[in-house]
Amino acid sequence: MTAALHEMGVAALGRALAEREVSSAELVEHSLGRIEAQHGLGAFLHVASASALEQACAIDARRASGEALGPLAGVPIAHKDIFVTAGMPSTAGSKMLDGYSSPFDATVVARLSAAGTINLGKLNCDEFAMGSANENSAFGPVKNPWDPSRVPGGSSGGSAAAVAARLLPATTGTDTGGSIRQPASFSGITGIKPTYGVCSRWGMVAFASSLDQAGPLARSAEDCALLLSAMSGFDPRDATSAERPPQDFHAMMLEGRAGATASRPLSGLRIGLPREFFPAALDADVNGALRAALAEFEKLGASLVDVSLPRTELSIPVYYIIAPAEASSNLSRFDGVKFGHRAAHFTDLAEMYAKTRAEGFGAEVKRRIMIGTYVLSHGYYDAYYLQAQKLRRMIADDFQQCFRQCDLIAGPVAPSVAWKIGAQDDDPVAAYLADIFTLPASLAGLPGMSIPAGFGEGSMPVGLQLIGNYFAEGALLHAAHAFQQATDFHLCSPEVAQ
Repeated sequence: MTAALHEMGVAALGRALAEREVSSAELVEHSLGRIEAQHGLGAFLHVASASALEQACAIDARRASGEALGPLAGVPIAHKDIFVTAGMPSTAGSKMLDGYSSPFDATVVARLSAAGTINLGKLNCDEFAMGSANENSAFGPVKNPWDPSRVPGGSSGGSAAAVAARLLPATTGTDTGGSIRQPASFSGITGIKPTYGVCSRWGMVAFASSLDQAGPLARSAEDCALLLSAMSGFDPRDATSAERPPQDFHAMMLEGRAGATASRPLSGLRIGLPREFFPAALDADVNGALRAALAEFEKLGASLVDVSLPRTELSIPVYYIIAPAEASSNLSRFDGVKFGHRAAHFTDLAEMYAKTRAEGFGAEVKRRIMIGTYVLSHGYYDAYYLQAQKLRRMIADDFQQCFRQCDLIAGPVAPSVAWKIGAQDDDPVAAYLADIFTLPASLAGLPGMSIPAGFGEGSMPVGLQLIGNYFAEGALLHAAHAFQQATDFHLCSPEVAQ
């Protein structure tokens, strides 16, 4: 092997496994050693050492017998602890589910297992996926591998930090309002949120049902394409699942554009730049990195087009009405009756409900439940929730106007690089405002991804966001792959990963 195992991504490891240059058991042991050495990052909530080695040995035996295996067979991954997994804790980062073990696997988990991936365990996340910094976990914050005094982004912070620190090549995450793209940006890796409905939500602990969507986080667009191909597809158990045939996103990523050349693989691609995505308030270091990355896209043959998403600022109040409203409904099931935490001392049923929820939920979850309950209450439903849904449709319409002028949309993922841990403890609204560039695509149900595009203040990573039209994951991955073939930002790693 010419490179250390932890420096190799999913695609490279898949090839090495197929050529018998390394065994899956060796990969798992190497990853487990790195996870133990970097325990202080707080990325893992549960490490499944014994079962992972058992799975790896089984894959190695199948490969030795001559069985043809797919590109993910034997590759170690881990899952955000928002996906339920049989035989492992499934906590959603909450005290409310501390000690809970699901009797079944989420569809995303089951499909990746069927593809041969090895599950090394469960990853830390903001409680019930509510947060932008991974500071809201009941089990402690996750630290950014680039600077342990900073946040890794949230809510999929454990997933992003694990990949950035080279503990393993890929992870799963979920994105409700930017929770794959923002931690990918803050942690210097690649992450994609597919179109709403592309990945099944069955077995994913619900936050906001009309927004939640699963996706992969990995080193590169190619790695993400391989994982997304395996984890996506129609699921009859999920009423919101898109009824579409299986997609080979890796093949789509490699398809050449008409008229393209080796030096200009993006010839003819129109990339829209919404003026609202580049406000004066955008940090100068982020703006500089993004402008340099966009210039690289032009060298690759793409043309930049000025467009407008006039309701961008409205996405924050719209999201923080709709998402808490759905959370209020979804989290009502956690009452201490059937599963999860139950208060130890109470005198009647009402007191049991109150004490259980007061003890089990953290501050941010309580805040969102209260907001959601308020906007759904009699006299306020029409004034808040109904109006937010109308604005949501208008935000989606704005995107369709843009896509008449361009093929993809580009912009920042967040207004700044990762902030210091605890910097926003006293001002939760500041964290809400940091989601301004990721929320519009989430509200519209569009696919979006973050790719490493440079570095800003404190040598912290900056991500470029790419947004496509519905089911345009192939176009997103193709553009991202072309950029990554011409740059090396996605290959950079923090000192802790060396």
